[in-house]
Amino acid sequence: MNRGTGAGLMAFAVVLGVVGAILEFAVTVTTSGFSINTIGMILLIAGIVLFVMSLGILAMGSGRRTTIHEDVHRTPGGSERIYDERDNLSA
Repeated sequence: MNRGTGAGLMAFAVVLGVVGAILEFAVTVTTSGFSINTIGMILLIAGIVLFVMSLGILAMGSGRRTTIHEDVHRTPGGSERIYDERDNLSA
């Protein structure tokens, strides 16, 4: 995954956390069969866990490096330079 993925997950985690907090602390409804407050707590915990995971993804993505390899070939008409540029995206 790259840095953009980490930032997107972080935004989604904040949305989950906000919705979960609203359902947990601001909604006072009694229903039979399921509890809206329990669903809010589950979303809040999932948002916190996802936020921590996205911080880890952002931290791993910050070690990105670009490697440039220059290769010079002698040709009958002079010299030729070839540049090979690679990004270290294995995360």
